[in-house]
Amino acid sequence: MIMNLPRRVSLPLLLAIATSGLGVSGCVSNDTKPADPPSQTQAAPPPPTLARSAAGGYDLSKNKPVTDSTKAESGQGTLVKGINGWEGEISGIPTANSPFAQLRIGMSEREVHDLAGWPTDQGTYRTGKSFIPFYHGSDRSRMEAAYRGLGRLIYSSNSTFSADSRWHLTWIIHNSNDSGYR
Repeated sequence: MIMNLPRRVSLPLLLAIATSGLGVSGCVSNDTKPADPPSQTQAAPPPPTLARSAAGGYDLSKNKPVTDSTKAESGQGTLVKGINGWEGEISGIPTANSPFAQLRIGMSEREVHDLAGWPTDQGTYRTGKSFIPFYHGSDRSRMEAAYRGLGRLIYSSNSTFSADSRWHLTWIIHNSNDSGYR
């Protein structure tokens, strides 16, 4: 379908035409061959399971020690289901009598401060979700709190329109050698 446009077309009009699908339709090239159908023999990898022990704590038996908190990567720890529907991750191995062992994914920042105290250093940063147009869900920004001799805690923001606009704990990094500074 070809449209007759006036000589001076505004940018919003061009964007409206492009997104509505009226500008170009039915363009097919003979140079490409159709895509192969997906293979039925390849099974998708199973989704990671969320660890939860029968005692109400988390099963961290498969975790490896974290030697440098700044180099801890998401996905290397244990995925866990927390309180209030929050899901998160725990990396490293907790030390005996550590205040971090009492923490649960999904706790608010205030609840964590009541159990673990105030961090040595903390700061916030934006995630890639903050750049998605019209996305108002959770995890658009994060706060990292560093505790000397304990490790790091990562909090995620709640959704923009939620009545509960607090920070919630989504990642616990156990590291008894942490400097406490970001």
